[in-house]
Amino acid sequence: MIRGGMVVDGTGRPGYRADVGVVAGRIRDVGILTHVLAPLEIDAAGRFVVPGFIDTHVHGDAVVSDPAPQLAALRQGVTAFVLGQDGLSFAPSTPEALFWVTRYFAAVNGSCGALGIEAAPGNGLTVAELLANYHRTTALNTVYLIPHGTVRYSVMGGSSRPPSQQELATMVRLTEEGLEQGAAGVSSGLGYLPGRFAAADELAALCRPAARRGLPYVTHMRGYGAAAEIGMTEACAIGRLAEVPVHISHYHGPGRLLTELVDTALATDLDLTYDTYPYLRGCSILARVLPSWLETTDLDRTLDSLADPAIRLRLAAETDPALWPQLTLAHVPSDRYRSAIGMRLCKAARQAGVTPADFCADLLIDTALGAGVVFDYPEDEQSVRELLRHDAHMAGSDGIYLGGRPHPRGYGTFARLLRRHVRELGDWTWEQAVVHLAARPAQRFRLADRGTIARGQVADLAVIDPAAIRDHATYARPRALATGIDDVVVAGVPVLAGGQLTGELPGTPLYPMKI
Repeated sequence: MIRGGMVVDGTGRPGYRADVGVVAGRIRDVGILTHVLAPLEIDAAGRFVVPGFIDTHVHGDAVVSDPAPQLAALRQGVTAFVLGQDGLSFAPSTPEALFWVTRYFAAVNGSCGALGIEAAPGNGLTVAELLANYHRTTALNTVYLIPHGTVRYSVMGGSSRPPSQQELATMVRLTEEGLEQGAAGVSSGLGYLPGRFAAADELAALCRPAARRGLPYVTHMRGYGAAAEIGMTEACAIGRLAEVPVHISHYHGPGRLLTELVDTALATDLDLTYDTYPYLRGCSILARVLPSWLETTDLDRTLDSLADPAIRLRLAAETDPALWPQLTLAHVPSDRYRSAIGMRLCKAARQAGVTPADFCADLLIDTALGAGVVFDYPEDEQSVRELLRHDAHMAGSDGIYLGGRPHPRGYGTFARLLRRHVRELGDWTWEQAVVHLAARPAQRFRLADRGTIARGQVADLAVIDPAAIRDHATYARPRALATGIDDVVVAGVPVLAGGQLTGELPGTPLYPMKI
């Protein structure tokens, strides 16, 4: 029993004083239940009781069973991670694809070895096998998307050509099987390899099985910021070709332009949503700064090229000099360069006595392309505020938990939204916030029994002190935990009590409701 709190139930209606009674993992009653006794009670007086939040874009694929990211999420009221983002994750995969994606995206997703899965010859992975690793091994629930790039590599290797008819049919079959095994949509990463090689018709073919199930196409677009119109035009074209709902990942750029693009799409009856996080910097693999003529899916070839003096001279000559000062080293899995963690790349290059281009090449070679960076965005808080106020918005942290100085968004996004954008700026009411952070994501991924507080719903619940909720994570101290949420329940089991993990692991893969 959660007693005496103000229930903000995710429907958007005003909060109301009520007790929430839970039996066998589901909400039995919501009301004044003073006559009902319970073996375990949580006193929520002076606090809000809300449905657990759903992080719609997060890179917890290899670390969701790690207590540190679990604690970081639960301290923000997050009870579910949506994984398989940016078209790159662990399943469905051939052994070659699993090895490649683990290596290429190591600075973002980490290694599948953290799940007890070895990326080795003979070890491919199905979606069902991956989801089994998320069952009762974590305090958090998981939702999984079919990663287009992994599927493409499984069928075509690193080829940049269009798929043959037979290859496309195999890619569609793998997608169908993954959806049948419990995935909740299809993701693409058109700024990454090998997704950038795909045309709209290829992506639409993989999205049609999702469309038949009412599940979304989730895309890291080909263009953001001032180029967002390019990315949005393609995303909308795929949505119309496949008749699939579209969800834009980490949507960022000029607020007025981006909201107008959304409104234009919605006016044509395209089912479109997006997620954002409330920060003005991003984070990704350092290899993303490499020009297309240098970066290849043959990762060893890329490393050999980076060692070539002529290639380095061209890299320095053809890279915009304004790029290097925007980069801060976040993940440096290297003894040689460990002291550079948290430094601007230009400063680290000066200390090493080399140019930024040479330092970038040296670091990528030494880390086998495993370095990660935080990078500046040319935008402003007003754009962030415009985007999050839109009805198509929901929150995604884009959290990356690896490295000595990760982006703080994994530890602060949801608390920052509640502290700054609800309590301080009033961009949302508390009732609106819960719609954006819980109810709308549950609807988008067809999680019928999550996202709201009502009789019969699964009891994923968080208790918030509205005056105390605060993010503490900064770029200097990115792992500082949020405060103001001390009690969280997942499937009726307390997983956070007094602000600390209880050790209970009720988390499980969440499967979308079938049409």
